[in-house]
Amino acid sequence: MSRKLRTLMAALCALPLAFAAAPPAHAADPTTMTNGFYADPDSSASRWAAANPGDGRAAAINASIANTPMARWFGSWSGAIGTAAGAYAGAADGRDKLPVLVAYNIYNRDYCGGHSAGGAASPSAYADWIARFAGGIAARPAVVILEPDSLGDYGCMNPAQIDEREAMLTNALVQFNRQAPNTWVYMDAGNPRWADAATMARRLHEAGLRQAHGFSLNVSNYITTAENTAYGNAVNNELAARYGYTKPFVVDTSRNGNGSNGEWCNPSGRRIGTPTRTGGGAEMLLWIKTPGESDGNCGVGSGSTAGQFLPEVAYKMIYGY
Repeated sequence: MSRKLRTLMAALCALPLAFAAAPPAHAADPTTMTNGFYADPDSSASRWAAANPGDGRAAAINASIANTPMARWFGSWSGAIGTAAGAYAGAADGRDKLPVLVAYNIYNRDYCGGHSAGGAASPSAYADWIARFAGGIAARPAVVILEPDSLGDYGCMNPAQIDEREAMLTNALVQFNRQAPNTWVYMDAGNPRWADAATMARRLHEAGLRQAHGFSLNVSNYITTAENTAYGNAVNNELAARYGYTKPFVVDTSRNGNGSNGEWCNPSGRRIGTPTRTGGGAEMLLWIKTPGESDGNCGVGSGSTAGQFLPEVAYKMIYGY
């Protein structure tokens, strides 16, 4: 074998290693593979409106909330996660719509807040769960919000717990990149009032942001789109300065029509925000939290549990009082 041929063969053999070292990226754009966003016919708002047709609030809740495309949240309550995620993505695909799914089952979930505490029984159990989640979606187009609160919720965690959490998130991204090539995954970055932009940029990067499509803001919160957009841009400035890249971001606008009054847990006087759409200062404005679903046993949801649909809260949120 000539020296030139040996050199060529060596270069060809090295190519897979070079490609493997690079962070994977999705070439497909799920927004161009579908015709609009998927409105979940089995959302808590839809189920309540269908079960209470004679209630004077039902028509408004059905028109203003239930028929708006929103995310569906998946966790331990979802049963066999591969089957559940696959059925939901498949139902949306059958209608040529883009579904938004929220993965919310990380080990030690809401460890410092507590209202939504729970999650997988161990890091290994979570690794299995998220792998099945990604495998259920498979090649169907989808958007996934990965583990809300997971990177903002560090206040009471020790360094070993933080490292453990970041490793779980990094592995989750690996699973989606391997198994769900038409899914855009957004790592959750909390909100502008939780961690400063430099801190959040570091947390995102250390948890594997390079492998994600982008990051999400304001999930289940009330802060204005303008404030979130400014924060998202600031996070990207930090990412560019420190690590040499930026990422698109999405904002949860489901309950930010009146902005925040400083309370995060079922505050009164809030209003639904801009319905799900592309653009608007971010890559997408999404309804990730269902308006009317409780944040926990607090505020105007006193006596409720996190995720419980409260029709009176939903009704008042339509009108902002």
